[in-house]
Amino acid sequence: MTLLAIIIAYLLGSIPSALWIGKIFYKTDIREHGSGNLGGTNTFRTLGVKAGLLVSTMDILKGTAATLLPLIPIFADVSIHPLVLGIIAVIGHMYPLFANFRGGKAVATSAGVLLGYHWPIFVVMLVAFFIVLKWTKMVSLTSMVMAVLSLLYVTIYYLFFEKDWPLVAVIIVLAVFIVYRHRANIVRIKNGTEPKVKWI
Repeated sequence: MTLLAIIIAYLLGSIPSALWIGKIFYKTDIREHGSGNLGGTNTFRTLGVKAGLLVSTMDILKGTAATLLPLIPIFADVSIHPLVLGIIAVIGHMYPLFANFRGGKAVATSAGVLLGYHWPIFVVMLVAFFIVLKWTKMVSLTSMVMAVLSLLYVTIYYLFFEKDWPLVAVIIVLAVFIVYRHRANIVRIKNGTEPKVKWI
């Protein structure tokens, strides 16, 4: 059952929300527009607010669903930590089977993993995301700042509340994923060419 849980977690992450929503409801292949990225930000920019919200929600829930798989009776005895299943879903999101292994940048699905495992950090990071976004006007920079802030959060949580090593380790891994997937954005930020949002 452990192998089956791993496969399902990857397949959940592989669901290309932006691609399917774009093609089914907008007759648009989002990979041919904007940044070409299969994520919420490019969906907002290319297809609008409704599509962006739907895609972002679906991407979050992919990570949540994978993390919560052990709550399903048939997976109750799997010998793998729920957070590992979450990471596998994030990998599926970045390299999706159903979209030629060209996926998103791991932000929303990583948030979904945190929602499924430790919801307070999800709430704190969600509020912080919009505060920082209002300041930076750049989703990419805000996402990387959130990766750093999440590391700060789990460090404080570990030192003063619960010594949850798996959570600390997974936050480090997810933060590395997020920064790595934003390599091109980092270059554009340095060059002053990174797109900025106008709605906040």
